[in-house]
Parts: sequence; structure tokens; C-alpha cells
Amino acid sequence: MRKYVLYLRVSSREQGRSGLGLEAQHRDIQLFLENYSETPYEVLAEFVEVQTGADNERPQLLAAIALAKKESATLVAAKLDRISRRVSFIASLMEEKGLTFKVAQMPYADPFQLHIYAALAEQERAFISQRTKAALKEAKSRGVRLGAPIHHIEDLAAARKQKALLDAQKVAGVIVPLRKAGKSIRSICEVLNASDIKTSRGATFNERLVSRMLKRLKAANVQTV
Repeated sequence: MRKYVLYLRVSSREQGRSGLGLEAQHRDIQLFLENYSETPYEVLAEFVEVQTGADNERPQLLAAIALAKKESATLVAAKLDRISRRVSFIASLMEEKGLTFKVAQMPYADPFQLHIYAALAEQERAFISQRTKAALKEAKSRGVRLGAPIHHIEDLAAARKQKALLDAQKVAGVIVPLRKAGKSIRSICEVLNASDIKTSRGATFNERLVSRMLKRLKAANVQTV
């Protein structure tokens, strides 16, 4: 019988008390168990962590890992970032002897693919830390000021256009090679969303947005085909 240890994490005490985010994680894990698990299966325990994504010192995660190893069970989380946002931490888990883990939203992903997804997500966060500074610097060079009167609308529009290009450049390393390989816009969206890469507004990617990004990159002389 396949045995599982479930791990769920929310990012703040408020979320932990209110249940925000936990319901969605429960749903995804249940879908995984019902549709992708060997049967019969047994859920040994469920561990819920209330902590930030930046901290890998998580007692509930450590307890979940210990139980999974002891019982030769599989550790399951809804999304990869529920375990950690750091690729080094994900890599260390993959090297942990006696431990196997699965991600509900990526049921067929093997360790190599999970490593790639973690690396892409970490690359995105590193880019985000520079993106705002770059956009503001560009806007400043065009004379845009915070709280500028309405007659500066053209400068503001130029700043928004530049920001949109920066957003496209952020994921260019993913979407351009896929497009060159003949992947459809829909397939590219699926890869981005499966990799847990978010838009600048923290949302998932859609076909319209990816299509616009490819057009912006092409206009910026980035070969996309």
C-alpha cells in the first residue's frame, strides 16, 4: 500500500488562522491522490506550517520529512514553493536518502524536472529584485516624476511600455527557446504556470499575455522564431 505524508504551508499567521490558501492546497492534494496515486493508499499524517517562504527553518516540514523517511512514505505538497522557494533546498531534499516527494500540481514531474522548475522560479525572484529599479531608472531618464501632472501622460506611457518589455525579458530565457522549438503559445503558458512563475502582478500566464511578450521581444530585435 502506498503511504503518504502531507505537507501544507501558508505564508502568515493570519492565513493560518483564517484557512486562506489551505483549502486550495487540500483540494490539489486530494485531486492528486484520487487521480494519480497507486491504490489503495494511506495518508499517515498531515503537517501544516504557518511561516514565510524565505525561511527554511520549518519544524513542521522537518517533522513531515522525518515521518516520511521512517515509514517509507512519500511526502506530498500541493506546489513546489510550499516546500521551499530556494533551489538549493529543493536540491538537498532530492539528495536526502530514503526520502521521496511529489508535487500535486506536477504529478508526472521527475526530480530533474522539479529541479529545473525550482531554478526557474529562483531566477524569476532574482529578476524581480532588479526589475523595479530598472523601470524606475528608465522612467527617471525620460523625465517621469512620481505624482506628475496629467500632461506627463506620454512619459508615463513610455515608462509602462518599458516595464512591459522588462517583464517579457524576464521570461525570455524560457519562452523564446520553447517558441523556437515549435511549441504553441498554449504549451508555453503551461510550462510557465507549471514552473510556478508568476506575472508581474502575481498572476498566472495566459495565451494573450505570452503572445504580447513574444511580439515585444521581436520588436526589441530578439529572435523568437
